[in-house]
Amino acid sequence: MLYLASSSPRRRMLLEQVGLPFFVLTKLVDEMMDVEAPPRRQVEILAERKARAAAGAVSQGLVIGADTIVVCSGQVLGKPADAREAEKMLRLLQGRQHDVYTGVAVVEKPAGRVLVACEQTKVKFKPLTENEIKRYVATGEPLGKAGAYAAQGLGAIFIDGIKGCFFNVVGLPIARLAQMLKEFGVDVLDPGGL
Repeated sequence: MLYLASSSPRRRMLLEQVGLPFFVLTKLVDEMMDVEAPPRRQVEILAERKARAAAGAVSQGLVIGADTIVVCSGQVLGKPADAREAEKMLRLLQGRQHDVYTGVAVVEKPAGRVLVACEQTKVKFKPLTENEIKRYVATGEPLGKAGAYAAQGLGAIFIDGIKGCFFNVVGLPIARLAQMLKEFGVDVLDPGGL
C-alpha cells in the first residue's frame, strides 16, 4: 500500500499521472525550520517529518512525504500568507533565476526504513510589470504555492527557462521518487504489487 502524506492536489495529480495507486493520509506537523540550515536540508527535514507523522497512522506500507521551497537571492520563499506577500515574492522573482528545492521522504512500515532525498531545479523568470503581477495575484493561483506561482498553471507564462526536473517545480520530482520506490521493491512501470 502506498500513502501520500500531502494534501497538495498537484502531488496527487503527479502520482495519478504515472498510474500509482495510493491513499492520501495527512497529519499536522510543525513546519517551523531552522533558518540556518541550508535549503536542501530544510526540505529534507520537513519531508521526513511529514512522512513519519503520517506513517504513525498505518501498520504497513510506504508513506511519501514532500516539501517544496523556492530560494531567490538568498531568501527562502514558502507559500505566501496573503495577496500582498504573493506580490512581494513575484517582484523578487521577476527577471531573475531562482532555485526550487523539493525534499522527498519515503518511510516503510512496519520496518521503519527511511529514504530521504532532495531535488533542485533552476527556474528563470522573465521580467514582469507591476500590472502583470497584480493581475496574476488577483487570479488566486499564487496562494498556497511555494514562491507564489504555479508552473503547471497560468504561472507558466512567466517562466523563461527551466534547468532540471520540471515536475520538481510542480512539487514532486517523479523520476527521483521512482528511483526511491525501486529501492523498496516498487517498480513504477509495474505497480501491481502495491
